[in-house]
Amino acid sequence: MNLIAATTTRAGLSVRARLDSGFYPKGIKVANANKELDAIPIVRDKFHGEWNYKIAPR
Repeated sequence: MNLIAATTTRAGLSVRARLDSGFYPKGIKVANANKELDAIPIVRDKFHGEWNYKIAPR
């Protein structure tokens, strides 16, 4: 948390972070998960697209 919250950039971006202490049960399945994920218009960056991406408007 502290590492994320202390992040800044030369352009002045600052990051605020807080811990989500909510309860999230394990084992919940999404019907047709691959179909739903494939429908999301993800645009991956050339530099580490697995980490850096945008979700384009539909």
